[in-house]
Amino acid sequence: MVEEDSGHPPDKPVDRNAGPRQTWAALPWLIRSAVVWSACLVVIATGLYLLARITLLVTPLAIAVAATLFLTALLDPVQLALRRLRLPASLAALLSVLLLLGVLGGVGALVWSLTADQFSELGEELRQGLERTRDFVTATLPVTDQQLDGLLAQSRRAISQQEVDPVASARTVAEVVGSALLALVLLFFLLKDGRSMWHWMLRRAAGRNRGIAAEAGRVGWHTLGSYSRGTMLIAAIDAIGIGLALVLLGVPLALPLAMITFIGGFVPIVGATVAGAVAVLVALAANGPTTALLTLAAVIAVQQIEGNLLEPLVMKRQVRLHPVVILVAVTAGTLIAGIAGAFVAVPITAVAWRVVDTVQRQRQADAAGAGPRAASKAGPASGSPPSDSPSSKSPPDPSTPPASPS
Repeated sequence: MVEEDSGHPPDKPVDRNAGPRQTWAALPWLIRSAVVWSACLVVIATGLYLLARITLLVTPLAIAVAATLFLTALLDPVQLALRRLRLPASLAALLSVLLLLGVLGGVGALVWSLTADQFSELGEELRQGLERTRDFVTATLPVTDQQLDGLLAQSRRAISQQEVDPVASARTVAEVVGSALLALVLLFFLLKDGRSMWHWMLRRAAGRNRGIAAEAGRVGWHTLGSYSRGTMLIAAIDAIGIGLALVLLGVPLALPLAMITFIGGFVPIVGATVAGAVAVLVALAANGPTTALLTLAAVIAVQQIEGNLLEPLVMKRQVRLHPVVILVAVTAGTLIAGIAGAFVAVPITAVAWRVVDTVQRQRQADAAGAGPRAASKAGPASGSPPSDSPSSKSPPDPSTPPASPS
């Protein structure tokens, strides 16, 4: 009998001596993709873990550098304005740093002078407010006075059992002071010589990478500056709005609570939530549940106006991040470096994302333009090279420093 031809090619025999390439090619594409992506994720996770470990070893230095970059982006317009007045670079940088110190010192002295006399009255107000809060809790919730007293006693015992190590406390204070002084010194030098440092680094890049690095640095610096100035403006608006609401409601320590709101505004989502909760708790303890509810309504109204109206106008799209990314970044920064990590996590994430996106776009643009550039180098059909065509001219060197302002 003659076997009928089914029309399908016969199955190839399995080569048991096939090499790794043949074995890899024989795997389904889904398995190959899963293996490649898993390997990439392992490499990225390992790199991030090593970076986090190194950051932990030099936490004061990392915090000082991050704070310096943030403040430099914030004060750079001030320094440029002073340079336009024909001031030397050193004097312009020094005046910018002194302006920062004057603003911080003046605000601190103003807050202390306006609220120092309120701290003596706050203790009695808090005691009376806590009594009212206790009566409100026992009247509305299924909690007895004995259970509430037991919870308060356990809290007091837990706080009293925590031992304070004087050596560790002194070391922490020394690290904070040292980081602050280092940040001020670095701030002065970055304002004075930051652009020349950047141009020196660009001159070390070769070929096409120089243009990509120049564009990525420009976009990253613009993102950091926009973020720092936009965040400060939004935090100030939140502090003014909530502070006015607290004053109108008669909540004590309205100015310190407004300052807490301003500082918390530099940690998106989390900082505003914590600052609002503190204001509501103080209102509840001092003036009762009615004022606390009104304070909560005022906090929510101010934050909704800020989030839905002001932030899209001030921050612009290029520095905005999804709330999920913000929460993950803040959590990671807090786990790595505590409160300071929470402050610098979001701007670092925003700048890193913009730099990576810019590098990717530049490489894609270069890859797309490689064909047309090769065709233009080959010349027209006659064979004569286009010596005077605009595409043949070399682009300007991005590492050339701009003209000094005069």
